[in-house]
Amino acid sequence: MTKVAVVISGCGFLDGAEIYESVFTLLELDRHNAQVKIFAPNLKQTRVVDHLTNQEMSQERNVLVESARIARSKIQPLDQLNVKEFDALILPGGYGAAINLSDVASKNASAHVIDSLKATIHEFNTTSKPIGAMCIAPALLAIAFKNTTQIKITLGDSNPLISQAGALEETCKAEDVVVDATNKIVTTPAFMLNASLTKIHLGISKLVSKVLEMSKHS
Repeated sequence: MTKVAVVISGCGFLDGAEIYESVFTLLELDRHNAQVKIFAPNLKQTRVVDHLTNQEMSQERNVLVESARIARSKIQPLDQLNVKEFDALILPGGYGAAINLSDVASKNASAHVIDSLKATIHEFNTTSKPIGAMCIAPALLAIAFKNTTQIKITLGDSNPLISQAGALEETCKAEDVVVDATNKIVTTPAFMLNASLTKIHLGISKLVSKVLEMSKHS
């Protein structure tokens, strides 16, 4: 049975993980009978947003605690992720990826990915284990591999962030994926594009299928 680590960044697309993307990912992994463990960093959210008004709130929340809502409490701190125990890594998107897992939202191509995730990404890559990323999460891969490995990813439409981070860009529809066969990276735009849930789900389904296919050849 293929073992997949899924890393999320809170709960809610404005300040955490995108819920639809996370659930679609978990659903597709379950349909393929993959064994899944969910992880999130145990740190304070960069900001908290009222998802009814879209306004920032003056309160504090913890990324791991909020992520546990999506994981139905079955979640572990990111620093407990042992890459040797898994065959693949998948990163759903949501603005939390850009503010909690990294500072891409404020620093663009000059951003940094949090140390625990960057180390995890590099270990999956150096051990030839596939990585899937969706929505804004592919940008984290570009940042993590900046100045070390040139990868090919998509954010859907053309985005200067990708080339500025030293990655190769390929535009893509929401229902499709971009595959970097050399580096075993699969990306799909998801909610980076204004598309229907059906198309977004299809793109994520293709991503999961390709990641699992690649994991058999790791």
